[in-house]
Amino acid sequence: MDVLKAISERSSYRGSYKDTPVSKEDLRAIMEAGLAAPSGCNTQTTSLIAVNDPDLLAHIRQLTQSPMLETAPAVICVLTQRLIAYRDRSFYVQDYAAAIENMLLAAVGLGYQSCWIEGQITDRDAIGRKIADLLDVPDEYEMVCILPVGIAADSVKKAKKKPFSQRAWFNGFKTV
Repeated sequence: MDVLKAISERSSYRGSYKDTPVSKEDLRAIMEAGLAAPSGCNTQTTSLIAVNDPDLLAHIRQLTQSPMLETAPAVICVLTQRLIAYRDRSFYVQDYAAAIENMLLAAVGLGYQSCWIEGQITDRDAIGRKIADLLDVPDEYEMVCILPVGIAADSVKKAKKKPFSQRAWFNGFKTV
């Protein structure tokens, strides 16, 4: 799929997934797209774990109790390290955000749907750390997001976006 078409087709999918496995090759392609994203000062703070093992998925579902993960045949867990990139600055949030967007676009380009699940993972109840421990992730990594990946069983609903003219301008900020 053309990249601009993938961008316009991408939407956060919160429905059920078909009971069709996501191939290891497709998961790898999606993760490679994520790892190809830019990172601040090339610190490469983002790491990824694909999970398609039914037993591990069941444990992750139990920990999250998220309806968005209930039928997903695979998930990609996004990890970060808060490494200093420049002076006292770390760009880990920008790094993993860029990686996630690349993966969301790659998933759509390969015929899958997904949704960026972060708030539930990074909340005070430490679900991200519990999942990280389940996957033997070292303490210096923080789990910040989970992407369910699969073929949509329901219709994909597009979020209504504000018009271009209300959010983008040329040569200066213009009020409407």
